[in-house]
Amino acid sequence: MASNELHELIRKHALKNAMDYGKADPSIVLNKTIAAAKKEGIGIPQLRAEIESVVKEVNSMNKEELEKSYGAYSAEFESADKEKREKSAKPRMILEGAVEGDFATRFPPEPNGYMHIGHAKPLFLEAAFRDIYKGKLFLYFDDTNPKKEKQEYVDAIKKDLEWLGVEFDKEYYASDSVPKTYDLCRKLIKDGNAYACSCSAEEIKKLRFEGRACAHRDRPAEESLEIFESILSDSYTKDDVVIRFRGDMGAANTTLRDPNIFRIVREKHYRQGDKYILWPTYSFNTPINDSLNGVTDVIRSKEYELGDELYRMVLKALWLRVPRLHLESRFNIEGNVTSKRKLVEWIGKGLISGFDDPRLVTISALRRRGIVPEAIKEFVLRQGMSKVDSTMRLSMLLDENKRLVDEKAKRLFFVTEPAELNFDDGSIGNVSIPLHPSNSVLGSRSYYINGSRVMINSEDAEIYLGKQVRLKGIGVVKLEKKDGVYRAERVTDTKGYVNTIQWIPEDSQEATVVIPGNPAKSDGEFDQESLKDIKGVIEPYASKLDIGEVVQLERFGFAVIDGKDPMRLIFMTK
Repeated sequence: MASNELHELIRKHALKNAMDYGKADPSIVLNKTIAAAKKEGIGIPQLRAEIESVVKEVNSMNKEELEKSYGAYSAEFESADKEKREKSAKPRMILEGAVEGDFATRFPPEPNGYMHIGHAKPLFLEAAFRDIYKGKLFLYFDDTNPKKEKQEYVDAIKKDLEWLGVEFDKEYYASDSVPKTYDLCRKLIKDGNAYACSCSAEEIKKLRFEGRACAHRDRPAEESLEIFESILSDSYTKDDVVIRFRGDMGAANTTLRDPNIFRIVREKHYRQGDKYILWPTYSFNTPINDSLNGVTDVIRSKEYELGDELYRMVLKALWLRVPRLHLESRFNIEGNVTSKRKLVEWIGKGLISGFDDPRLVTISALRRRGIVPEAIKEFVLRQGMSKVDSTMRLSMLLDENKRLVDEKAKRLFFVTEPAELNFDDGSIGNVSIPLHPSNSVLGSRSYYINGSRVMINSEDAEIYLGKQVRLKGIGVVKLEKKDGVYRAERVTDTKGYVNTIQWIPEDSQEATVVIPGNPAKSDGEFDQESLKDIKGVIEPYASKLDIGEVVQLERFGFAVIDGKDPMRLIFMTK
C-alpha cells in the first residue's frame, strides 16, 4: 500500500496534468512518481493501480472542483516552473575576452523601418551582458543612407525600446560623425589605403568577382585626394565616383576586395538636411564609431562574419583601437514577414493597416496584440549566444505571454449568436461574479438584472437542452424549450450540472473579436484570409476597461481591448 506521502504526490501530479491538458494521463503521472515509489519499495503494478484510482477521481471533477483542489499545490508548481524556465531560458552568458568593469557594447538599429522581434534578441542579449560585466550599453543609430531613413522610424524605435524596458547609457548617430569620417578618409588616401574610383557599379562588381584591380587603384594619392575634396566642396558635378578602401583584390574573402567606403547621395537627410552629399558606408562608419565611442565588445549577427576581417583591417589602417567581435545567430518567426520592403508595399496597397497590424511581428504589432515585454525577453533569450540560426513558432511566444498575463487578466463573458433565456420564476435581481477565479484582488463585477431574461449562446442552448448547466453568479438551471423559447428552470440539487456556460445581460454591448493569422502564404504572397472577425456581444463591464488591457473571454480565449466605440478586441491565444 502506498504511503500517504506517495498518495499525495500522485494526486498532486494528477491535478497538475488535468489543469494543463483538461484530463489527467496515467502514463504522465507514472513518470512523475516512479522514482518515489521505488524508494518505498512499491512495484510498478501496485503503483499503476494507485495512479488509476487517483486519476479516475480527478477526471471526474468539474472545472470548479479541479481548480479548488489544485489551488493547494499551485504555488509550489508555479515556483518550480519559474525556476525551470529561468534555467532553460538562460543564454550562454559568456563573451570571450570581455572584462568586468571595462565593458561597453551597443545596439545599432538603422532607422529605415520599424523594429521587429528579430531585433529583440540582440537587444536583450546586449542588455544582459551589460549587467553581467558591469558595463555600458549604447544606442547607436546607423543612419548614413538618406534614401531610406526617416525621423518617423527613429521615433518608433525609441518608443519600442522604452516599452521593452531597456535603458541606455548613451545615444549617438552615425550621421553626426560624418566630418570625422572625412578626416579619417583623408588619412587613408594620403597613406595609400584608399582611392577615388570612377568605374561604373557594374564594372566594379565584375572586377571584384574576378579578383582584378581597376585602373584607378594605382591613381596617385594627390589625385584621389583632390577628387575627394572637390566632392566635399560640391565642385565635382558628376556622381560617377566612389571612394574605395585598398584591401586585397586577390583575397578569398570577397569582402576584402577593395570595398566602397564612400558614395555620393544627393538626397536630403532626415537629420542633417542638405549638409552632406558624400556619405560613408556601413563598413566604414560602423567600426570607426565603435572605436571612437568606447565600444569594447560588439555583438553582431553571423551574417556579418565575412565582414569581421574588413572591420579590423579598416581600424588597423587608421591606427584606431579594435573592439572584440562576437557573432550570434539570426532569430526568425516561422512563416512570418519582417522584410521592410514587403511591409511597405503591403501598407501602400492597403493590404495591412500599418506596421502595428496585429498579423505582424513588429514590436508595435506585438504590443498592440497584448504581448508583454517580459514574454518577448524570455522568448528570444531561450537560444542564448549561438551561431545556429533559430526559427520558432509564434504560438510559443503567445503561450509564454499567456502564462505571464493569466494571473492579472480579468475574466469576461463574450457570446456569439446570442439567444434569449427566460426564467420562469421571475426576476433574477443582483448578480456578482469574480473577475478572476483565484486573484481576489481584481474584485468582482456586479449587475442588476431587471427582469427575468438573459442572453446565452444559441449553440449552448441546443447542446444542453434538457440538461442542467451552471450560470455563474445565477446558479444551476435546467434548460428547456417551450413554444420556441428557451427557458431556465432552477434546480435544488446542484450536483448534476454538466457544464458552466456564459450568459450576458440584455443591455450588453456588441463586440468584434479580430483573429490575426499569418499575413503571407507559403509562396510569400499576401493572404487575403489572414484576418477574421468574430461578431458577438460582450458584457457591459468591458466598457470600463482601458484600451490595451488583456482579458480572458471565458471559453473563447485571451484577447486585448483594441477599441471601445465600437468595441473591438484582438485575439491573442486560447
